[in-house]
Amino acid sequence: MNFDKMLLNTEDDMNFMPIIPLNESDQEDNAKLEIPSEIALLPLRNTVLFPGVVLPITVGREKSIKAVTDAYKGDKLIGVVAQKDTSIEDPAASDLVQVGTVAKIVKQIKMPDGGTTVIIQGKARFQVNEIITDEPYFKAKITRLEDGETPVDTDFEAYVANIKDLATEIIQLSPNLPAEASIILRNIENPSFLIHFASSNLNTDIKEKQRLLEINDIRERANALMQLLQKELQFAELKNKVTNKTRTELDKQQREYFLQQQLKSIKDELGGDTNAQEIKQMQKKAETKKWPEAAKEAFKKGIEKLERMHPSTPDYSVVYNHLDLMLELPWQEYTEDFYDLKKAKKTLDTDHFGMNKIKERILEYLAVLKLKGDMKSPILCFVGPPGIGKTSLGRSIANAVGRKYVRLSLGGLHDESEIRGHRKTYIGAMPGRLLQSLRKVKSGNPVIVLDEIDKIGSDFRGDPSSALLEVLDPEQNHTFYDNYLELEYDLSKVLFIATANNLQNIQPALRDRLEIIDLSGYAIEEKVEIAKKHLLPRQKNLHGLQPNSFKVSDKVLEKIITDYTRESGVRELERQLASVMRYQAKLLAMEEEIKSPLTIEDVELILGKSRYSNEIYKTANIPGVAVGLAWTYVGGDILFIETSLSTGKGDLKLTGNLGNVMKESATTALTYLQSNAERYKIDATLFEKKSIHVHVPEGAVPKDGPSAGITMMTAIASALTGKRVKPFLAMTGEITLRGQVLPVGGIKEKILAAKRAGLKEIILCWQNEKDVQEIEAEYIKGIKFHYVRTMDEVLELALLKK
Repeated sequence: MNFDKMLLNTEDDMNFMPIIPLNESDQEDNAKLEIPSEIALLPLRNTVLFPGVVLPITVGREKSIKAVTDAYKGDKLIGVVAQKDTSIEDPAASDLVQVGTVAKIVKQIKMPDGGTTVIIQGKARFQVNEIITDEPYFKAKITRLEDGETPVDTDFEAYVANIKDLATEIIQLSPNLPAEASIILRNIENPSFLIHFASSNLNTDIKEKQRLLEINDIRERANALMQLLQKELQFAELKNKVTNKTRTELDKQQREYFLQQQLKSIKDELGGDTNAQEIKQMQKKAETKKWPEAAKEAFKKGIEKLERMHPSTPDYSVVYNHLDLMLELPWQEYTEDFYDLKKAKKTLDTDHFGMNKIKERILEYLAVLKLKGDMKSPILCFVGPPGIGKTSLGRSIANAVGRKYVRLSLGGLHDESEIRGHRKTYIGAMPGRLLQSLRKVKSGNPVIVLDEIDKIGSDFRGDPSSALLEVLDPEQNHTFYDNYLELEYDLSKVLFIATANNLQNIQPALRDRLEIIDLSGYAIEEKVEIAKKHLLPRQKNLHGLQPNSFKVSDKVLEKIITDYTRESGVRELERQLASVMRYQAKLLAMEEEIKSPLTIEDVELILGKSRYSNEIYKTANIPGVAVGLAWTYVGGDILFIETSLSTGKGDLKLTGNLGNVMKESATTALTYLQSNAERYKIDATLFEKKSIHVHVPEGAVPKDGPSAGITMMTAIASALTGKRVKPFLAMTGEITLRGQVLPVGGIKEKILAAKRAGLKEIILCWQNEKDVQEIEAEYIKGIKFHYVRTMDEVLELALLKK
C-alpha cells in the first residue's frame, strides 16, 4: 500500500502529493453527474485515477497545462487516462489507454517554478471511442461506463471485510505508513469507494491498476483487488522479516561495538590492554635473545600476525603459544663446562664406585673439550644388567662437567610425535619431549639421559626409534627439525647418554650411531664398598636413623650379599638393607636397645634363613652332570647340564626349553664324541644301544646361546665314560666338529656369577684370557682359570679319574 507516499507520480514529472479520500456523501453526486460526450484528456504517466478518489498532481507538459487551464475555466471536467509506456515524454494517441476516469478539477495552483498543481476528484469511468484531435491537447469522444448497483449479499460483504483486513495488516507491517491510514480504512462504509480507494493506493505496477479500472463488474473487481492485496501482504511479511533480521544483526553489532568500547575504556583505566602488554613484553624479551637469523625472522612474522589478530579468535592462542616456545627455548645459551679434570674425576669417584672404564672415557671427552674448546658431543650408550647404576651415572657426569641434567624415560614409548612433536595446528599440540626438556632446564648443552632405549615400542602411530636417528647422529643433530617449532634447532652441544639392558633389541641403524660402553655386574668386593659408601648412609637417612647409630662390618655385608641376593646390580641388596633398617627403626621407636654392631646372627634373625646356598656345588656330582656359565640381560648366571643314558636306539633327546643354538651345540658334541669314541675310550656300541637324554633344569626359563658347547660335551662324555666331573668347576665356550674351543662373550658377568656361587675353577677358551685380564685381580681372587684350545684339554681337566 502506498499510504506512506507524500506525493504521487504525475503525467510527466516524478513529483508526489498526498492522496486525500473523498467524502462518501459525494458518491451520490457522482452518479447524478452528467458526463459530456466530448472531453479533453489529461495523460498520466505514473498513476491511475479511480472514481471517488481525490488526487493532487503536478502538471508540467504544455499540452497538459493548457488542457487543465481550459477545463478549469469551463465545466472543470477533464478525462484522466494513463500512458501505456511511462517512459514516453510526448505520447501520441496510440500511447493512451482506452479506459479512464472523468475528473473534476477542484483547485488549480500556480507553482513558483512555473509549473501547475491541480487537485482532481475522480467522478466516473469512461471508454474512449475516438480521439478527435491532439492539438492543442488531446480531445476525445467518450462513453460513460457504469459500475451498476453495489451487491448486498453476504459473499460480497465478506469480500469487503477481507479487503479491509488485508489492507490493515499491510499497514501494520509497514513501519513507514501512518497509523491514520488504518483508521481511514475502517471508517469507509461505501464498498465501491473502499475498493477504489484501496486500488488507488495499491503498491503494484500501472498495468495491474489499469486492469482493475477496466473491470466493469464490482464483484469481480473486488475479487481481483483481494488477490493483489494477498500478494502485497506476503511481500510485506517477507520484507518485514528481512528488515527485522537485519535490524537484529545491526543491533548485535552495535551492542558488541559498544561493549568493546567500554572494555577498552576499562582496560585503559587499568593501565592498557593485557594482550597488547603481553605482546610488548614478548618483543622486549626477544631483543635480548641470541638466536639464528631464521628464528629471528620467524618470530618477527609471528608477532606481526599476532598484533593483527583478535584475542578471541582460535588461532590467537596457537600463534601465542608458538612464539612463547621460541622465547623460552635456549637458543645459543649454554652453561659453562668445568675443565678441572682432577675435580671431575673426584666427583665421579665419589658418586660411583668402580666403573673405571666409563670414568676414563668421560675424562677423555673433557680433556679434548678443554684443548679444542668445542667438539661435537658423542652419543654414549651404557649397556649392562639392571641395577648397576647406568642411569645415576648420567647425573654424576652432569655434576662432574657442571651441566644441567635431564632424564627421558623411553621405555614403552610408541608415539613418534613424543620425539618430533605435533603439528601446531592440532588441538592439544605440543613440542617433542627433547625441546620441552631444553625449555625446562634453559640450557642448550645439558646432559640428557635416554633411559631404556632398547625398550622403545612401535605401532600405527610411528616408530620413535627411527625418529631418534636424526637426534642421535652427531652429523645431523645440529639441524634437528621439530614439527611444532617448524624450525631447525641445534642439538649438537647436548651430551646424550643412552642406557640399555640388551643391545640386540636396538634397531641396527640406531645402534650404529651409538658409542657402546659395556657395563659388567659388580663383584662381591665392589658391592661391599658400594653398600658402605652409598647404600647404608642413604637407607639410614630414609629410615630416620643417625649415621653412627650402629655399624655393619664387611663380613656381615658379605653375608647379606652372598646368602640373600643373586644379581649383577645392587637393587636387591638395597632392599635387604632396607629390611634391616626397618627392624632397627622399630626397635628405636619402641625405645628398645638397637643392635650394634650388627652380627651375622642378627642378620639371620632379621632376614630369615639364607635364600641361596653354595652347598649344591660341594656335593659329589654323579657322572653326566656339568656346570656351565651363561649370560643374561640381568647379568651372569650358572646352569647345570644333566645327561643320562637309557636303553634305546642311540637317539638324542633335548629338554629344558632350549633354543636352536643350544640344540645345535648338543648335536655337534654328540657327533664329535661318536667320531672320537676310541680316543676317549668310549664303548662305540653305546651309541647304538643307548638313548642319550640331555636336560637343562628350570624348563620354564628359555635358554639359548653359544656358551654351553663345551659344557654339553663334557656332560655327555661324563655319562658315556662313567667319570664324574670335577666339583667346583664351571666352564663356558663353543665347540667345532674338529674339537676346537671357540671364545664367547659376557666373560666378566659369567666369572662374577661363578664367584657368587662359590665355584673355584673355570675353563675358558684361550682367546678369552684378555677379557679376564680386564677384571680387577682382587675381585677374582680365589678362582683358578684354565685356558684351553681343544676339547682334549677340556676333558682332561674336567673329568675325574675313576
